[in-house]
Amino acid sequence: MTNVQDLLADAVGSANAVPGADASPDYSRDESLTCTPQTPAFVVRPGCTAEVAAVLRVAGREGIPVTARGSGTSLAGAAIARPDGILVSFERMNAILEIDEANQVAVVQPGVTLTELDAATAAHGLIYPVHPGEMGATVGGNLATNAGGMQAVKYGVTRHNVLGLEAVLATGEVIRAGGRFVKNSTGYDLTQLIAGSEGTLALVTQLILRLRPRLPHQAVVLAPFADAHELTLAVPRLLATGIDPVVLEYVDALTMAALAHAEDMASAVHESAQAYLIVELESRTAERLAEDVVEVAEFLAAQGAADVYPLDRATGRRLLRARERALHTSKAAGANDLLDTVVPRAAMPDFLAEVQRLAADTGSYVIGCGHAGDGNVHLSVFQPDPETRQQLMTSVLRAGIAAGGSISGEHGIGVDKRVYFDALEDPLRTDLMRRIKHAFDPAGILNPGVLFEPAGAMR
Repeated sequence: MTNVQDLLADAVGSANAVPGADASPDYSRDESLTCTPQTPAFVVRPGCTAEVAAVLRVAGREGIPVTARGSGTSLAGAAIARPDGILVSFERMNAILEIDEANQVAVVQPGVTLTELDAATAAHGLIYPVHPGEMGATVGGNLATNAGGMQAVKYGVTRHNVLGLEAVLATGEVIRAGGRFVKNSTGYDLTQLIAGSEGTLALVTQLILRLRPRLPHQAVVLAPFADAHELTLAVPRLLATGIDPVVLEYVDALTMAALAHAEDMASAVHESAQAYLIVELESRTAERLAEDVVEVAEFLAAQGAADVYPLDRATGRRLLRARERALHTSKAAGANDLLDTVVPRAAMPDFLAEVQRLAADTGSYVIGCGHAGDGNVHLSVFQPDPETRQQLMTSVLRAGIAAGGSISGEHGIGVDKRVYFDALEDPLRTDLMRRIKHAFDPAGILNPGVLFEPAGAMR
């Protein structure tokens, strides 16, 4: 009988290949609210691309499923390995290989965290602008789910900021795609295909990231509204003025109250408000920033805001940090599940009204916040009965799709949302996706069960 443990130890070194039962329990879970933790058969920690390739050659020969893991911050169960599988942790592949100022790119390994990258780019007056709310997340994990975050309204999501990559296929072969350029009309764009594939097509071992100038001046404006409908109507009108906010966030009254309590910011809560708009602006000069703040404040007041508060820098940063931690606040409050559906931003008023109608019909609470600038709505669902909750969530997602949207804006499908993906996605598209999956991974060893049911029995 083949000793897989020995083969993996040969691939990455004995200190970096351990039975799952001997590894930290952290490797058995991610941040999903509904997925059951599972201890993998093996945990490996490769240190370079060659070692990743060696691990995949072993897995391919032995028919063992493989799951990649960054920091374990997935919200949909995509980083939970199978009990008979190999968990590939990229914690040792965490080097920032180069900051190329001339081309404004960073070349990094997948285990680099956003915090580490932010510190490195700041030293060069540059920024990698994808900040999905968890700065301990890795760039490899962000690529896997095509993470976005609050700054996507200005800078786009991960796939808009990844120019190239190196990846290892299920066979152990290494490919490179893209490069230090922003134009490419040479065949299929494999970089963009792998982005958002949740580890089902290849394991990424190096990324070329697009950087932007780090603007020195920021300001935050808080605008409470009497209801969400007025707020969401104001968002596309604000963007139509030509003002270019870096953050444009919607927070409902219950979520704001919870955030304010957690952060001791009672002054942020307006007595008559049912919804809040948070606007962050940035500029090269303090004078231009001050002009923009006045223009935004006057515009929002004219759009029906109950009040407008230009916040001092410290208070503004605290509020944005609190918004980034909204997920943790919902978890602490006992949320049963999460949704991150996305709709066209102009469709948000009617969609949010429909969500509340559906919640009331099922005796549920659905609260949340969202990236108002790009229509990505984050909802916390409070409904303990699994059958009722699934019925509600199916109806909410169906309403989002009917509004011209999609199931997930940035969390991904994983295993957690696969039931909705199966029920609601266009079968023609899913069939094409399955064929792409088979072309990349004919043996079906890469993250089986994520996006699709496993192709067949594994080892």
